[in-house]
Formats: sequence, C-alpha cells, structure tokens
Amino acid sequence: MDEPTIGERIRELRRGIFTQHDLAVAADVSVHTIRQLEQGRRQTASIATLARLARALGVDVGELLGRPPVASAAGESQRVVAIRDALASVDDLLGELDDVDAPDLTELARGVTYAFGLYWAGRYGQLAALLPGLLTEAAVAMHGAAASNMGRAADLAAQVHRIAASTLLHFGASDLGYLAAREALRLAALVSDPLRVAAVHCSLAHVLMRQGRFLDAERISVAAAEQVEPTGQASPAQLSIFGGLVLRGATAAARQRRAGAATDLLTEATTAAQRIGVDRTDYDVVFGPGHVVMGSVDCSVVAEDFARAAEIARTMPRDSALPLSTRSRHLADVAHAELRLGHTKAAEAVLLTMERAAPEWAAHQQLPRVLVGELMTRGRPSARLRDLAHRLSAARAPRLS
Repeated sequence: MDEPTIGERIRELRRGIFTQHDLAVAADVSVHTIRQLEQGRRQTASIATLARLARALGVDVGELLGRPPVASAAGESQRVVAIRDALASVDDLLGELDDVDAPDLTELARGVTYAFGLYWAGRYGQLAALLPGLLTEAAVAMHGAAASNMGRAADLAAQVHRIAASTLLHFGASDLGYLAAREALRLAALVSDPLRVAAVHCSLAHVLMRQGRFLDAERISVAAAEQVEPTGQASPAQLSIFGGLVLRGATAAARQRRAGAATDLLTEATTAAQRIGVDRTDYDVVFGPGHVVMGSVDCSVVAEDFARAAEIARTMPRDSALPLSTRSRHLADVAHAELRLGHTKAAEAVLLTMERAAPEWAAHQQLPRVLVGELMTRGRPSARLRDLAHRLSAARAPRLS
C-alpha cells in the first residue's frame, strides 16, 4: 500500500473538526494551499507551512510527513510497549516491590551514564532495549531507599525518566514521552538541586516542541531559565543550563513566527555561550558556542531564510564538542538550507557525511529522508545518493519546498 500523501493526512486529521476554510484561518495558511494539497495537485509544502498546519491540527510535524520505515516497525512497537509497561507499572500498588532488594545506587548511576551515552550517540535501538530494566531498577530504588538515600535515588530516577522521555520521541511516542517527562519533573522536585529541575524542564520543552506545542515549550523554557538565571560569579554548569533553556525558547519562538522574540532569546543565549567559551554538557544539557550556531541555523531555516542559515553554519567553531546526535541534527538543517539554495551537490555531501557518522540516528529521523527523496528528483542521482536513498527508504518520501 502506498504511503499517504501530506494532503491525505491533512484531510484525515481535520475531518470532523475543521473545514478547509477553518483550518486555513487557524493555521494562517491559504485555503488554496490546503485545497491543492488535499486534491493531490501539490505535493510540496515548506517546513514553516507544515509547522503551522501541525500546530492547528494539534499534532507533530512528523505526523503530517509520516514516519520513516526503520528496520522493523513491529520491533519498534514492542520496544515502546515495553517502555510503557515499565513506566506505568502497578507492582508498587500490589506490594510486589516490598520484598525486592533495592539496587546499588552506584551501579544504577553507571547505568544512567551509559544510557545517556547511547542517547547522545543516537543509538536508540540499544537504548530502548535497556530502558525497561532501568526504569524498573529506578522504581525499586525509590521504593526501598532509606531516608538518607532518598535524594540520590530520586535524582537517578528523574534522570532515567528524562532519558525515557527523549528516547520515546524518536519512536513516535510523544504523548508517552510527555508523561515520562512529567514524572521526571516530579522526581526532580524531590532533589535539592535547582539545576536538576531546570535540566528536566529542558527535556519537557523538547517533548512539547515535538508535539507542536511551541508556545508551551517557549513558556516552560523561559520560566525555567528565569529560575536559574546567572548573576555575578555563576558556575559554568549554571550558565550552560540557563543558555540551553533560553536557546530552546528561541527555537520555539521561531516556530511561532515570532522573529523578534526569537532574536532576543538568541542574543541572551549568545551572551551566555561567550561567557562559557566552549561547548559543554552539564546535567546532560548541551550548550555552548557551537550549540548557539546550531540553534541560530535552525531558527533561520524555520523562517525560510536559507541564505542566512548557510552563512551562520559556516561560523561553527572547528573545535565544537557537540554530541553526535546533536551535530547530526545540525547537519540535516545545513543540508536543507543548501538544497533550498539550489546547491544540490553540497546538500548531498552534507547528508552523506551525516549518515556515515550516525546511521542509526538518521534512520529514525524524517527530515534526512525527505531531503534525500527530493535530491533523487534533481537530475541524475549519483550512485552514492541512490545507496543513501535505499538505506533511508527515501525514494517515496514527501517533498519540502
């Protein structure tokens, strides 16, 4: 069966809720555009247009585009179910944790560190297999912790739930990811560390972004940033988390077409990054000069200022220490900008570099698949591009313009 088109998805999602005219008003998109998409006379849509339609329909942009067919859809579903079952376990309600020995917290901490390493490397398959066990261990640790260890157990449990929230996004389970993020926030509130709470807010904002809730993401980011705003001799970790939250707010504002707010927040983030001087990962929040470049490129791409995006991308520090998955996301944006500027060879080269470095990350993302699918229609595709399209199953992907 052929994959539904963007127009078919829009028609299905609005049915019984919006007329074409109502959707056009809610999304600030012309009725003509919606009509052409639904009738199949137009197969293209800009990211900005898709973002507005997704926001009006209450879904993530990925739901309009369709999810990439990774190695095994059935396997993915089983992994999500296993994570869900661990997140929503009723063992504590049945008293089944009473006789279970609490895990060693040092060993649990090593598991958390390893899980974050998998996440930043884009190795979501291994991470999904690991998470049910980690979530269970975290629950047992919380249940059996002595009063003196409760803070540390809660801290580790908050981190496990935060990893689960972010990982679930890559399997298309954003609603479940939201529940995991909210539980992470509840657990973090039991810890006497405001930076841990702020870091969880950054993950919650990420989930909200993927749900298309851009205003909520901005509000959460800015409010959390205000709670840890650095004054005087702030620590690098405080600067990093503050900057990461402000930058998240900027990208959320850009998706609402609030250019002024996005620019103001980017300026704040840039100032914080300059004070830090290097890219850092504190409390598993990535931030620094390279991350600000990445966020600025993202904002320019969303605003469809592709020339500006390509220009900013060239300022990426050579010594930037962005994690692999973060850098890969940036390269996808750069390839998008190059393609929109008509630089097909440059776009192809960037995508090949990205996929070679992070093949599993690329397999779980829609944007690279869409970009490769469009490159396949531009002239005679090279053998390398055909191979990449095959690996990403991109030949039938919807196009962006």
